[in-house]
Amino acid sequence: MSAVRVLLADDQTLVRAAFAMLVESAGDMEVVGQAGTGREAVALARSARADLVVMDIRMPDLDGIEATRLIAADEDLAGVKVLVLTTYDTDEHIVEALRAGASGFLVKDTRPADLLDAIRTVAAGEALLSPGPTARLIARFLRSPAAPVTGGPDCLSDREREVLTLVARGLTNTEIGEALGVSPLTAKTHVSRIMGKLGARDRAQLVIVAYESGLVSPGSM
Repeated sequence: MSAVRVLLADDQTLVRAAFAMLVESAGDMEVVGQAGTGREAVALARSARADLVVMDIRMPDLDGIEATRLIAADEDLAGVKVLVLTTYDTDEHIVEALRAGASGFLVKDTRPADLLDAIRTVAAGEALLSPGPTARLIARFLRSPAAPVTGGPDCLSDREREVLTLVARGLTNTEIGEALGVSPLTAKTHVSRIMGKLGARDRAQLVIVAYESGLVSPGSM
């Protein structure tokens, strides 16, 4: 497999340098660019052919949310994933970032090994959404039904609703398969079918629609 091509977007030079050293130390990924503003991140995502952008939310010129929205809306960047960095408990924009098209979020003071694992997870097409923090954030900041999807759980079968609930709780395809007594491939097929029915870009948007529809509530986590 080819190395994951990572673009780092953060307005702090030292932070970018530290992340770059960490990413380059892994044998399965490489840094293909560094951006100090949101506009630079969008431009480099196009020119550097990045697979994944590690995006800080708070940046000058264009913040990480708007940069994520531009990347997600660009058909030429359809395969580019965005992993948002947030300062948990103080950043009130994480739900908007997920709505904008981010595939997950990570707390900025996370352990180095966890950052590398997060990059691998998101690059592989999984949403990085820790169940506890996700529930609390959505409960606190979700206000109006504005998820970028075309349908709701009513269009799903009972089994698909069950799978959607497990996705919203942060389970991987392997864990969903174990919970339902099916193979990871079957679980993946269910998830893909659900995304197609709901018009969701990725698993992160499935989490949003699950919470907004009331299928999953923070108290059920």
